[in-house]
This record gives sequence, structure tokens and C-alpha cells, in this order.
Amino acid sequence: MSPPPPPLGRGRKRAAQALDAALDDAELVATRASLAQGRWQAARSLLVQTGDDWDRRGHRVTVLALESYSAAWSRDWLLAEPDSADAAVLLALSLVQRALLGKEKVAKADKACRDAIALAPADPTPWLGLLMLACVGGTDEETEQLFDEVRSRHADHHHGHHLMVARLAERRATAGPDPLHEVYDFANWAAEQAPADSPLAILPVIAHAERYRVLALAGHEPADPVASGHWSGRRARQVMKAAFDWWLEWEQEGHPRRLVDLNFLAHAKVCEGRGAEATALFYRIGEHPTTAPWSYPDRDPLSAFRAARDRALGSV
Repeated sequence: MSPPPPPLGRGRKRAAQALDAALDDAELVATRASLAQGRWQAARSLLVQTGDDWDRRGHRVTVLALESYSAAWSRDWLLAEPDSADAAVLLALSLVQRALLGKEKVAKADKACRDAIALAPADPTPWLGLLMLACVGGTDEETEQLFDEVRSRHADHHHGHHLMVARLAERRATAGPDPLHEVYDFANWAAEQAPADSPLAILPVIAHAERYRVLALAGHEPADPVASGHWSGRRARQVMKAAFDWWLEWEQEGHPRRLVDLNFLAHAKVCEGRGAEATALFYRIGEHPTTAPWSYPDRDPLSAFRAARDRALGSV
């Protein structure tokens, strides 16, 4: 057996690195550091290089947009290159992130997204920004329409599907557990529509975790997911087995957000009590935990990840 992954370091700086939204994209990490120093040309080069790899483009723009300085440097970039679609998209997503934090008006972020759409009509990324806004404050109809816009430009859009699953899972939060909830139908449909090598095959697992989050926050499930029976039902076991079997045969190791899926799958296997299978996933995850689902329903994600990994490693 391979040695266990190295332990995640201690301290605030290390913790921040361990929960880095950039995941294992070294070029993105380097570009973000350059952008922090005002060198927006690095972001320009990265996005030109990314091209129309829409999942990778969405991932990179979204991560760059998380930084507090991103909007200011995007504006400088637009001043230098007023017709730059890349600059407009980065500004739009930066304002979306600020709006989600309550630091910018939603209407301003919305307009920036629509300005970016005018410059880049084939790009799903500014529509992703609008979908992010709608998932927080929009109507169901608006959310579905925006998701359709994202999907019409990239049918397998990873981030867009995850947002939609999270939004659908929140419907009927007070109704209690429901194995026939619409979020499961949506996740199964999306997984069936996707190509055989698409990570959307794991979407039913994402739906199950998102539904747990909603039920736990509503008081229908315990705050400790391992103590919940949410992962022990027949349907849940079938979903987990199918997703894990698919992962074992998956050869697309270059997907930019694959570590998001691996974290969800490892979380599910820990909750299911399948330590050996969880351990295999933890080896692949290494030092790239994600906030979701380890924070569900309201926990410190890094501590929860470490505890789950230690428990899995100790079980084999």
C-alpha cells in the first residue's frame, strides 16, 4: 500500500493554502500572485492560453475574481484594452463575488456580466456569474433560465450544474427527508445526458450531500454527517457505489475541478462507513480539500476534513 498522504500543516497560512480554491492549478496560483501585484498581463496571458476550455476558463476566472484586488486591476486592464472580452469577464465575476459578500450592488454586477456577454457571446462564464447571483437572490424561474443559458454554451458545465444542484436542494427545506425530491431527478438526468467520461456522473452524490446540508440546517438531520442515516439507505448506497465504480475507471485526470468531485465522494464514503474506499480517494485528494462538503452543515471544513481523513486512514 502507498504511504499515507503527508499531514496538512498547521497555522493560519498553511490552513489558507490547504483550502485554496485554485486547487492544483499551479499556473492559476502564479497568475493570481502576479495579479495581486498589479501585473494584469499575467491574467491576460493565462486566459488567452485557456481559450474555450469552458470548465477551465470558468474555474480560473472565478478563482481570480475571489481576490479583493481583482476588480481594480480588471478595470485597469479594460482601460488599456477596452475591447478585451477577457478583461470584461474577469471584471464581471469580480463584481459578482463582491456583490455576494454585500460589498457591491447586485445591479452593478449584473450589468457588468451583461456587458461581458456582449463582448463574448459564446462564453458561458458571464452567464455563470449571473447564475451565481440568481442562486442567492433570484426566483426559481430566473435561475432555471440562466442555467439554460450556461448549458446552451457548454452542455456539461461543471460549476453551473453544481450551482443548480445546490439551489434545487434548498426547495422544500422544511418538508424533511424525501428520497423522491426533485434534486435527485435533476442530478440523475444531468448524469445520464453527459458523455461517459464527464465528471457529471458523480452529480447524484453532490445532490445527496447538498440535500443533507439543507436538512441538517433545518434540524431534520444531526449536525454530524457521520451520525446521520442519510447515507445508509438503499438508494444512497446504490448512488455511492455507482459513483465510486465510475471513478475507478475514469481516465480524465486533467479536469480542472475534479478535486471538488473527489472531496464530495470521499465525504460520502466516510459518512457511509467505507473507510478503505475513502482512503483511496484521500490519496488522490492529497492536500487539496475543498470547503464544500466538509463544512456541511456548519463546521470548520479543514478540521472536518482532517478528522475524516484520519478516521479513514485508521480504519484500513
